[in-house]
Amino acid sequence: MLCVMYVSFFGLKHAPFSIAPDPRYLFMSERHREALAHLLYGLDAGGGFVLLSGEIGAGKTTVCRCFLEQVPATCHVAYIFNPKLTVTELLQSVCDEFGIAVTPSIADAPTVKDYLDPLNRFLLEAHAQGRQCVLVIDEAQNLSAGVLEQLRLLTNLETSDRKLLQIILIGQPELRRLLAQPELEQLAQRVIARFHLDALSEPETVRYVAHRLEVAGHTGALPFDRAALRRIHRLTGGVPRRINLLCDRALLGAYVEGRSTIGRRIVDRAAAEVFDHGGGREPRLPRWVWGGAAGAAGVAVLASLAGVIWQTQRAPAPSPSLAAASATSAASAASPVAAASTAASLPAATARSATSAAASAAFSAAWPLFDLATDLARLPRDERTLWRELAPAWSVEPPPGDPCTPGPNQPLLCYRTGNGSLALVRLLDRPGLITLADMRGGVVRVRLVGLDANSVRLAYGPRQWTMPLEQLAGLWRGEFATYWRPPEGYVAPLVDGAQGPAVQALATALARQRHESPPAAGAVFDAALRARLAAFQFAQGLKADGVAGPTTFMLLNRELGVTEPRLPSE
Repeated sequence: MLCVMYVSFFGLKHAPFSIAPDPRYLFMSERHREALAHLLYGLDAGGGFVLLSGEIGAGKTTVCRCFLEQVPATCHVAYIFNPKLTVTELLQSVCDEFGIAVTPSIADAPTVKDYLDPLNRFLLEAHAQGRQCVLVIDEAQNLSAGVLEQLRLLTNLETSDRKLLQIILIGQPELRRLLAQPELEQLAQRVIARFHLDALSEPETVRYVAHRLEVAGHTGALPFDRAALRRIHRLTGGVPRRINLLCDRALLGAYVEGRSTIGRRIVDRAAAEVFDHGGGREPRLPRWVWGGAAGAAGVAVLASLAGVIWQTQRAPAPSPSLAAASATSAASAASPVAAASTAASLPAATARSATSAAASAAFSAAWPLFDLATDLARLPRDERTLWRELAPAWSVEPPPGDPCTPGPNQPLLCYRTGNGSLALVRLLDRPGLITLADMRGGVVRVRLVGLDANSVRLAYGPRQWTMPLEQLAGLWRGEFATYWRPPEGYVAPLVDGAQGPAVQALATALARQRHESPPAAGAVFDAALRARLAAFQFAQGLKADGVAGPTTFMLLNRELGVTEPRLPSE
């Protein structure tokens, strides 16, 4: 699998400094270990609020992902990643994450009570089953005071020994100042554990760089010398995300110059490119362009473009005669890849010209990548439009207003997950919505309309783009949403002893899947049915928890050949 252009040059297996919150790369400094310990302590502390704060890029989300991987199977987890919501929208998101069906008392006009009542029932039923419920809210500094007060009220539901909902707030330092306001004193008193994640010290910065290179497959001495490592810490302040950005560009710069060792000069040049100090030295390419390559031609194109940017800032342009000679040399190369790979062995001026020639020849091939980045940044942030664009695949007309607000006789419900994976998307095999980071630091939702072994096809309105999976990995945090068709009478969760059309439909589907006779009328959700359900989930690669949720019904429909939209392969 092709990664960024410098990977093979430095003997790596994959890019070591992606800014995606990949738990494989989690560097457990003493502070990170303490942060994770606080989250795990809060899980066992009987409910209430747990607060994790930290500077931008300090590793909060990565610690959270590591925490979610250690949450026991007996926990229901709801993950909210975009908390700029009203009270009603937040409650709707929480119910969606827990898989709770909500029927408004007034069609198309749900109230807070319409969400609170089924949520309270869900929490009580989960407690009766010995299950915990955890709500994780990322970027919590964006919560309004009114929404925070509603969250406090959610923790009022409790038994004699514990609260029924554990809430974890993760945010920037402003979150601590927000909770210090007098009107939120009652909430602040319910914070049972709080931790602020500081930046790395200089020795930790060195160990962090070494750790990420080692995970990426590096062996031997570090490519950064001692002065470069000191400079990296000073320029980044020990903030992991800034370290990633700087080291990634420094490796690229060393690759362009053909150097296997990175000193302070290269680090300073890289810092001038990735950190905006007002100099306006170059238009920076989107992170995903540097983070992956679509193929051998893509590697050559981007290497050539990177060489132009890097080399033209290092020295004056070569003379016309030398440029002509090097252009002839580049034209005689077997391919743009060959031209780029031989540039490092040529004299400096010749290398610059060879790189420029390769870039000129291939620039038009690279332009769609820039076009995609620009398009993503300019897209509207209108999720309702996307749901309406998705509905025709199911041959339904979405209800007026919010398509994800459950209503009477609504054939489709919205399913959302904030910690999905590409494996889950392939397993569900249906169109949906994914959330990507854009080039301005925000997020944008697009439709997922195609998926194959190497790329995804995305859409918004009539526009469509194809993106290699390597680039998707740097943009997608696991947020996926789609429509699903619940069985008649379905109310989550199905509890022991439950009966009705939803239980009957589940028992019938499991019998059909096992090629058995259909069950008699009056099926009961008992231990035997739960065991059969868990066996099906295990065989499908799901968590075998015996809980009949949206993913289970979607996979049952797929196994039984129910006609539903599927993702076409590219």
